Amino acid sequence: MKRFSGLVLALGLGLGMLVPAAQALDANGQLEDPVLQARFEDITKQLRCLVCQNESIADSNASLAEDLRRQVREMLLAKQSDAAIFDYMKARYGDFVLYNPPLQNKTLVIWAAPFAVLLIGIVVIVRIMRMRSRMPLDDEPAPGQP
Repeated sequence: MKRFSGLVLALGLGLGMLVPAAQALDANGQLEDPVLQARFEDITKQLRCLVCQNESIADSNASLAEDLRRQVREMLLAKQSDAAIFDYMKARYGDFVLYNPPLQNKTLVIWAAPFAVLLIGIVVIVRIMRMRSRMPLDDEPAPGQP
């Protein structure tokens, strides 16, 4: 992680205060503070990679995911709250960047679709079972035959 060898701008303080990145990151590029590292991992698992779309930015190897992880790390070092980080990402990339989008009119279909498919599946299974229960067994003669 050579890009963190310099100084990281403390974005959230708004004072232009610089935080030495060497003090904040260990040799593996992880945050030295275990609490910040846990927050970083939690946040990156909740944000969707906009390139891969079925992976979080924590799991993706796309260059955009790397940039988003770097940005989350810098915001954490700048003492930004989790809510501020999510708000920034939503404002920049829309609700799609969140793995759990909020329930709104425009996302209602996304939230209701799994339940609708489940209900349709149950109705189909019940109808098939009823039709099969009315069919004669193979060893029984059909009605009207000896």
